[in-house]
Amino acid sequence: MSGVLDKCLADLEARIDEFQEDAYRQAWIDFLDDKCPTDIFDAPRRKSCPPKVDWPETTINDAIRDVDAMLLNQFKAVSDVLAGGGDSCLGVRSNYGTGIMATLFGCELFMMDDELDTLPTAISLGSAEKVKPLVDAGVPDIRSHLGGRVFEAAERFCEVMRKYPKIGRWVAHYHPDLQGPIDVAEVVWGSDIFYAFYDDTQLLRDFLELVTQTYEKFLRAWLDLVPHSLDYSVHWGMMQKGIVMLRNDSLMNLSPETYVEFVRPLDQRLFDAFGGAGGQHFCGRGDHFIEAMSEMKGLSVVAMSQPQYNDMEKIYQNTVDKGIKLIGFNRKTAAEAGRSLHGRVHVVDW
Repeated sequence: MSGVLDKCLADLEARIDEFQEDAYRQAWIDFLDDKCPTDIFDAPRRKSCPPKVDWPETTINDAIRDVDAMLLNQFKAVSDVLAGGGDSCLGVRSNYGTGIMATLFGCELFMMDDELDTLPTAISLGSAEKVKPLVDAGVPDIRSHLGGRVFEAAERFCEVMRKYPKIGRWVAHYHPDLQGPIDVAEVVWGSDIFYAFYDDTQLLRDFLELVTQTYEKFLRAWLDLVPHSLDYSVHWGMMQKGIVMLRNDSLMNLSPETYVEFVRPLDQRLFDAFGGAGGQHFCGRGDHFIEAMSEMKGLSVVAMSQPQYNDMEKIYQNTVDKGIKLIGFNRKTAAEAGRSLHGRVHVVDW
């Protein structure tokens, strides 16, 4: 497959318009620096530039099984943005799903059927009794299980970035989906973790601490391999200030007081450890904890889904009114806000 991959990468290198990409990147930086001239930020679209070679189709499962397929899968997504004149930031990552960290702690990977073309997840250990030995064992080998595949793919991405200078300059190589401490802990422990907030708090604190230490060790090793010289990073085709993007879907199940006591200090530690800024993502309802989250030092962006489950005025008051950007936000919801969004909302169609 290497010959096919080289042919496709050469095609991609030839199609990147540096003048256009420079203007595109600057538009995002202006938005993040509060220089957006309109009430919402609609990222500029590129001129369509179709490929001159046939890019093979690869599924997510193909990519997980073979590193060449992972590179083809990720760079084809970049090619598709250029071909369609898309408005997404160009970016690639070691795309192994939400279970990367969980597999380091011994969780089994659950692969979806090939025809679904969906990222895998991990099967929880399921009890406090299975978590206790993990705490006793300490930080696991970050290159074990899916961790090894992440670093192997990252090394190959780095080779491409060195070989093809326009790809290296204009295609972001962003960190894999490490979730956030509470999400990793829930996946590993299982749903019984929510009882532990009341009846096994010491084990819970010890395990969250272990997960946070593992996260920091993993990301430091990744940044040693993939250094970031910019103050901005790309995630999911969008840009933010800071490198870290934490995923906190589990927070919808916690009270704001519990979040502040158990989770927010660990998230803040990770922001502080990697440049002092970053982003937060959550699915579902977040209006009950958004005020507490907004008080994090260095919070640059919030990427939320399902605004219909939220009191959006409370969300706006604790994001855009405080200088925190909403990115990847539903265009229709933004249009119906009925108030100023201060040029701090990036909109997309979904």
